[in-house]
Amino acid sequence: MEKDTKKLGLIALTALVISSSIGSGIFGIASDMAKGTSPGAAIVAWIISGTGVLMLCLALTNIIRKRPELSGIFSYATETFGPFGGFISGWGYWLSAWLGNIAFATIMMSALSYFFPALGNGSNLLSIIVASVVLWLMCFVVNKGIESAAVLNTIITVCKLVPLLLFMIAAIIAFKADVFTADFWGTVSGNFSLKDVLSQVNSSIMVLMWVFVGIEGAAMMSDRAKTKSTAGKATVLGLIGLLGIYLLLSLLPYGLMGRDEICQLKQPTMAYLLSSIVGPWGAAFINIAMIISVAGCWLSWTMLPVETTLLMSNQNLLPKKFGEVNDKNVPIFSLVFMSALSQVFIFTLLFTDKAYNFAYSLCTAAIFITWILVCVYQIKLSYEHRQEKGELLQLAVGVLGTAFYAWAIWAAGIGYFLMCMLVYIIGIFLYIKARKEHGEENVFTKKEVIVILFIIAGAVTSIVMLVTGRIAI
Repeated sequence: MEKDTKKLGLIALTALVISSSIGSGIFGIASDMAKGTSPGAAIVAWIISGTGVLMLCLALTNIIRKRPELSGIFSYATETFGPFGGFISGWGYWLSAWLGNIAFATIMMSALSYFFPALGNGSNLLSIIVASVVLWLMCFVVNKGIESAAVLNTIITVCKLVPLLLFMIAAIIAFKADVFTADFWGTVSGNFSLKDVLSQVNSSIMVLMWVFVGIEGAAMMSDRAKTKSTAGKATVLGLIGLLGIYLLLSLLPYGLMGRDEICQLKQPTMAYLLSSIVGPWGAAFINIAMIISVAGCWLSWTMLPVETTLLMSNQNLLPKKFGEVNDKNVPIFSLVFMSALSQVFIFTLLFTDKAYNFAYSLCTAAIFITWILVCVYQIKLSYEHRQEKGELLQLAVGVLGTAFYAWAIWAAGIGYFLMCMLVYIIGIFLYIKARKEHGEENVFTKKEVIVILFIIAGAVTSIVMLVTGRIAI
């Protein structure tokens, strides 16, 4: 019997989308962008990436409307390529979600070190202990019920948007047009050069995609929404809100300082930018805001991966153990399993000073797999309904989205994409166990065996790239 649980409304789901996306990235986006992108190129990058993410959101809205019975965005890949395709999509989404939590752990400790210097740069032993406590606290909160956690997440979303609004107002007042236009295109001649601008766009794509990870949160939680259409509306509303926030927060800093000055600022960059406008209290204020922001995002991304493994288990893509729920309808084994893996990874922060960059790069590369498969299903679904009004436009949405994410995988760095294949090898064994539990003897088709060989080849290639230094951890 299905447990009686409260359903999520439009406000809660829209807050989930915004909170899932607004985490640590937006607080440091100014320096991340300034390192390789001029103001003009940044605008071009936002137009391109914004269009790509819009295609994804429109595809999700269309699919949810046409196929409301499907659960979880990985089920779209199942409809296109069969169970193994669904596993590929779902495992990528799950991998992305908990790797994102490692990035949050790193940057939260860095923000806390502003107030507690003993935490050092956020990756010493004390930082690891504090991050571990927060990790298991998140596990405890979600274990008490995903719907209750979503309500708490809505409150956190409001709390973290207020400081961002304050920064926007202060930056608009202090904005200097001559500073913004001084090196507008970032070229040697100072004039527009398509080649140079596109090169700058390529260098910023991972940063831009990182801040959008989580945009699919409402679709992933659609089974817990009051209606499926609510999830679609929340996705589009969330994107509109995010685009407005991101454009202002990433472009305004170019009118406050020169690019070289912005690049020299410590993380979170926004803290020191506000400090330059209003005084030292600005840095403290933004660091507090980022701690709250990351806490909310961390909470969202603790809900999303366990929901993914629950749905995958229900569809026989993961062993039955992952589908076992407690009296609050929370898949406790999946929750503890993910938290334990996160704990192991957090300990590795002791051995690298680039954990944040590496974690968010790997997280973003993994989510590309899920996103591109959503767009591919959009193509399939629109083609099947091609005789209906408006379906040619929907087909164009799918084609543009697929082309964008194929390009993004390459532009963001193929090495991180290949590294995800290492974790896929582990997941394949769980998939085999799940299909055996379902009574299948021949788990893979010939085409799927070829895909597995490509995964193995990608994993081996990533190891070679690590050894040769082409991928930096």
